[in-house]
Amino acid sequence: MAYRWDDDSTGLLGLFDDLVRCETRLYNALNDRLRERHGIVTSQFEVLRHVRDHPGSRVGDVAAAFAIGIGATSKGVDRLEKRGWVVRQANPSDRRSSLLALTEDGATLVDAAEATAGERLAELLAETFGQTFGEQALPAVAQALSNLRSALERDDVGTPTG
Repeated sequence: MAYRWDDDSTGLLGLFDDLVRCETRLYNALNDRLRERHGIVTSQFEVLRHVRDHPGSRVGDVAAAFAIGIGATSKGVDRLEKRGWVVRQANPSDRRSSLLALTEDGATLVDAAEATAGERLAELLAETFGQTFGEQALPAVAQALSNLRSALERDDVGTPTG
């Protein structure tokens, strides 16, 4: 899309549209590959990765990390628990919440799915960026999006209310 930066709303709305559509298409493409190879979807993969990378997380921590509601997160964790990939353990410092941990099967699954996700994202992003814009483009875009995300999180922008 050609942006018109002389009119802020046109350029910014076009950028927003492209960001959202790219995210949706990338998410769906990753979803298809993960389902095909591992029988999981992208949202399950993301929660499994979070639990692996943040031991002792609570459902609320996962919800906050992904800026989604606690109810939806809890239901998602319930599904992972039923599949035998996650367990809820008593929280010694707060009886009202539980801590999440991967099972051995969950750890094996997330590691395998991570390799698949990396391969698919390399196909979709790294190769396309490298061929179209040169090798420096992807790191620059990644840094810009990381900075934007950090600012939004710092200012608590877009956090669900429920």
